[in-house]
Amino acid sequence: MTANLLTLIIFVPLAGALAVALFADERSIWSASFIFSLIPLALSIFLLIIFNPGNNGYQFVERHTWIADFGVSYHLGVDGISLFLVPLACLLVSLTLLYASGGEIDHRPREFCFFVLILETGLLGVLLAVDLFLFYVFWELTLIPMYFIIGIWGSQRRVYAAFKFILYTMLGSLLMLVALVYMVLRARGFYGAATFELTDLLRVSFNHKEAVWLFTALALGFAVKVPLWPLHSWLPDAYSEAPTAGSMLLGGAMFQMGIYGFLRFAIPLFPEVARQAGPLFMALGVVGIIYGALLALTQSDLKRLVAYASVSHVGFVILGVFTLDRFSVEGAVYQLVTHGLSTTGLFMAIGMIYLRRGTRMIGELGGLWRPAPMLGAMFMVAMLSAVGLPGLDGFVGEFLVLLGAFFASWQAAALAVLGLILGALYMLWAYERVIFGPLAKPDASETTDLRPREVAVIVPLMALMLFLGLYPRPLLRRIEPSVIAFLARAHVAQPVELSSSGAKAGDLAAFGIVQ
Repeated sequence: MTANLLTLIIFVPLAGALAVALFADERSIWSASFIFSLIPLALSIFLLIIFNPGNNGYQFVERHTWIADFGVSYHLGVDGISLFLVPLACLLVSLTLLYASGGEIDHRPREFCFFVLILETGLLGVLLAVDLFLFYVFWELTLIPMYFIIGIWGSQRRVYAAFKFILYTMLGSLLMLVALVYMVLRARGFYGAATFELTDLLRVSFNHKEAVWLFTALALGFAVKVPLWPLHSWLPDAYSEAPTAGSMLLGGAMFQMGIYGFLRFAIPLFPEVARQAGPLFMALGVVGIIYGALLALTQSDLKRLVAYASVSHVGFVILGVFTLDRFSVEGAVYQLVTHGLSTTGLFMAIGMIYLRRGTRMIGELGGLWRPAPMLGAMFMVAMLSAVGLPGLDGFVGEFLVLLGAFFASWQAAALAVLGLILGALYMLWAYERVIFGPLAKPDASETTDLRPREVAVIVPLMALMLFLGLYPRPLLRRIEPSVIAFLARAHVAQPVELSSSGAKAGDLAAFGIVQ
């Protein structure tokens, strides 16, 4: 029953994209694309239910030879780190399609749905691939659809934003590819045959100089995609110029990819270098927290405000990952989920406001609460989730990150707290002006409140924000074993020398790479 579960989750959206390409009727296009997005969502929820929280290794593994001469295999697996990111990606794609079908995408809907479903396949493949060649294929697959989503359906500067997005991310991908090819060549000398298997590459010995250069290449590739300060400059343009549906996918789903790359590949492959680079990345994370918050305070465009807020939140997650403390890493993984929910909610609220008022400029808005109290309440919940109000989902991850960071460096934790205070300031300031400020235009009092379709999009997000804020245990209980296994690998001071007979489950049990 579960033999090909992960394959179905990944490739049902691809089948949907091919099917949607054959449709001509607009209503059929939206309906079919939404249904095809619901299938992997249902399968991923089933995956959550049957996942064994006591197993710290990969589960539901699928492994088949793909390109034998080059050591490439079709190898999929899921553990506690990727477990919740998969249904999150599926949920956000479904909500994006439901939202976009309400009128924001008013031309070429077939192409839009096609690209969104292709993007979903790439996202899910990135989160479930164990073979590095397969991972790289899916990684590249996510970039092209988003380029077209920004470039075709974006705002006035969409072409510039799309080109900047693809230029930065492709350069990062090139660095990853160079590192990957070198690792495979070294593995060929170690095993006598090429291999792209993560479980095999974990056993290959690299000297310190090699490890430093390879970790640097991987880290730059992932840092561009995160994006980590100072490699973030593509993000404000991409977020603000993309259509609302594209911003929801960028900020909610694609945000996970770079952080996941650090957790799954860069740190486990080169643990000693990662530990040595930890203080540097913690410092970059703290700078990103403060820098993003300060720039968000100066923004007059709501979308750009949320974009710089994302830079600040990214710094928080990086701080949690490179503290290499159990609490902070669990908090960082938790933040990947909660940031996806809150950022999607914020972009959705801004999109709904734009559809009603025709502007995203804070100074041109105001007085939304009286004509649209449901929209104002929805915006409030998303905003409070983003600032980490206790009782909502954002608080849990931030608390755990700060707890772990305090053990490692109280100075870094103190500066991160300052970023939280600034975050509350710019979010509350923007919300007060947009929702309770004076009417900027006489006809603003005629603004309509949420429609049934919009309520259907919002309710799942609001429910998850509240549930994950009040009851985080189900997530943390499933995340914890894989995080402990990740830290066991990350704290190995020297490369592990094992026999070259091939990767076996028993050999790698201590690292959580159990099949």
